[in-house]
Amino acid sequence: MTTEIRVPQLPESVADATLVAWHKQPGEAVKRDDNLADLETDKVVLEVPAPFNGVLREIKVQGGTSVTSGQVLAVFEEGGAATGAPPHAPASESAPAAKVAAPSDAGRGADASLSPTADSTKLSPSVRRLVEENRLDPSAIPSSGRDGRLTKSDVVEFLDKKQAPAAAVKPAPSPQPVRTARAERRVAMTRLRQRIAQRMVEAQSTQALLTSFNEVDLAAVQDLRARYKDRFEKERGVKLGFMSFFVKASIEALRKFPVVNASVDGGDLLYHEFYDIGVAVSTDRGLMVPTVRDADLKSFADIEKEIGAYAAKARDGSIAIEDLTGGTFTITNGGVFGSLMSTPIVNAPQSAILGMHKIQERPMVVGGQIVARPMMYIALTYDHRIIDGREAVQFLVTVKENLEDPGRMLLGI
Repeated sequence: MTTEIRVPQLPESVADATLVAWHKQPGEAVKRDDNLADLETDKVVLEVPAPFNGVLREIKVQGGTSVTSGQVLAVFEEGGAATGAPPHAPASESAPAAKVAAPSDAGRGADASLSPTADSTKLSPSVRRLVEENRLDPSAIPSSGRDGRLTKSDVVEFLDKKQAPAAAVKPAPSPQPVRTARAERRVAMTRLRQRIAQRMVEAQSTQALLTSFNEVDLAAVQDLRARYKDRFEKERGVKLGFMSFFVKASIEALRKFPVVNASVDGGDLLYHEFYDIGVAVSTDRGLMVPTVRDADLKSFADIEKEIGAYAAKARDGSIAIEDLTGGTFTITNGGVFGSLMSTPIVNAPQSAILGMHKIQERPMVVGGQIVARPMMYIALTYDHRIIDGREAVQFLVTVKENLEDPGRMLLGI
């Protein structure tokens, strides 16, 4: 019995998707739930699973094509016998015209013909693509992801180690290379990157964005974490990070200045009486902002666990569109990359975003004495159409006060 494989129902906010690549070829036997192809939307990558054991008979849509909900992608035969892939399989047609040279046999391990095992069905699209391009065995690569999942960084690290020279022999000096040609490379932007670019431009063109700065002495937070981090992790099952403190401090400030938690809806000002806090996560595909919903009702441990789970899902490509929608206020942390100061862009239709930065010891005057303190610059970019400078500055001051004296957050003062 033959069955048509169709594009799954896309969320209401997503009009179409791009068929990135086929992972199976016509005539190839497929097990139920094997990933047949990747579909990339402007938010997430979706997998198209096989409905049952059988054979992929015909591919109707080639890689790189835009598709919509319900569109026929392929013809599948339940329980059919494999016939072998044709010499020019469509999977190869979707690959870029120019490829970077594959690693040498020494970089692939002892068996250069080794292909991915059945466990490859559990890999994210980006990891699977890297494994297949380099003809690696996923089971031979140490994994560091959540629940033992293989991450892209695991594969890259594995390749780097395999390609490292056997002995540290100092190479003979070589003449200075001379550039003989000025090459350029054109690469199509992914749908996610296009969407990010579109949203950034929209935010800049539709909102009156302004940024205010302050600085925070994080000695009290560091002391609190040092005192309780081991017990916290043992009892709560998660590490006590900085982000939960910033989420809680932001919520206290949002309570005092509700307009920062509001948004513009046509000619109205929409006040949100709940606190869905977006936390920006950097991934190989671009920036994603999963939302911690009702963060004011969650404990420090709940917030840390939820952020950690979202970050893992975002980086391995399994995050859902529902995880990325909504949000009334966003926090982004450029400090993890070493940023000392920046002006973040508001995640529209929200009206403000808090930027965290690198913690750096700086000389400060405390009690008339110059002492080294762990300082962080914080930035609030806001829509000046509805948020006045006074409110923005006092919002940052409230965040600062809560972080410099965390007891305020427990007492609600």
